Amino acid sequence: MHLQILPVTAPKQPVKNENELVFGKQFSNRMFVMEYDRGTGWHSARIQPYGPFELDPAAMVFHYSQEIFEGLKAFRRPDGQIAMFRPEDNVARFNRSARRMCMPEVDEKFFLNAMLELIRLEADWVPHSEGTSLYIRPTMIATEPMLGVRPADQYLCYIILSPVGPYYKGGVAPVKIWISDFYVRAAEGGTGEAKTGGNYAASLYAAKEASESGYDQVLWLDAKEKRFVEEVGSMNMLFLYDGKIVTSPLKGTVLDGITRRSVLTLVKELGYEIEERALTVDEVMEGAENGRLEEAFGAGTAVVISPVGSFCYKDRCVQLGDGTPGKLTMELYNKLTSIQYGKQPDKHNWVTLL
Repeated sequence: MHLQILPVTAPKQPVKNENELVFGKQFSNRMFVMEYDRGTGWHSARIQPYGPFELDPAAMVFHYSQEIFEGLKAFRRPDGQIAMFRPEDNVARFNRSARRMCMPEVDEKFFLNAMLELIRLEADWVPHSEGTSLYIRPTMIATEPMLGVRPADQYLCYIILSPVGPYYKGGVAPVKIWISDFYVRAAEGGTGEAKTGGNYAASLYAAKEASESGYDQVLWLDAKEKRFVEEVGSMNMLFLYDGKIVTSPLKGTVLDGITRRSVLTLVKELGYEIEERALTVDEVMEGAENGRLEEAFGAGTAVVISPVGSFCYKDRCVQLGDGTPGKLTMELYNKLTSIQYGKQPDKHNWVTLL
């Protein structure tokens, strides 16, 4: 498929004061767009000026939530070069989500090359300050105007770019996590492993309650027994428990996180044994009190690594250690960010240079 490049007639300038960057508020001048029609396939691939879409009120995305997305970043290195972290894995996961949501898959090589070309054209929007990056949001939505519960026959796929500041503006800080004993995010056989908007919509009410009570994130338990911990909001959870790294297995309710994969590779190299099993909520709470749970942290694109300072469950709160980020947590954060920003060699071939 040919990729058409359309001109931008009135380009905006990137934000000059990069300290003013906030997540998901500013967008670059261009975006990638292509359409799908059943019987024709994907067509009309183009990089065009950023702007709104016109959708029919009956577009099936509004009524039946056929929608998927991804999130990844481009980083400005000290020498000015732009790097991306494992973008081919994000594109592959985009297609896995599409299959689960009965949506058409994209040609992974073409899609990745189109993404790289978009970033090259918008290179001035990759910020320079330490900790900043260009956030990349590939998305697919069902656009066929039809009221009827079935997979759509028409889709729109696009990629938009947003310069973002560092997640931790004042340095890496531990978060306070509420463990929900009532609300659930995903059940086995559901769409929990797909990166689809409905999963996030389902989490909003509990997240709102947690925020109003002074917590930073919600840790979800399994839907069947409400006993085993799974993941936190937009992050996979990992625990340093009895000297081993313990994390929930990928069984359809937990997102197959790219950062999670990277962390598991790094901790194995550091000599840690890995157990992919779900800890019980009792193991988490009691482990924090008796010292068996030494550290806990979330892993995700936006945060990279997010240390946990405390867990609260029902009417009980426990602190991990002295409440500050753990040694392993910070080592992993520094290793990953150093690879992304080119301060350490990339011996795993995770980085794509533009």
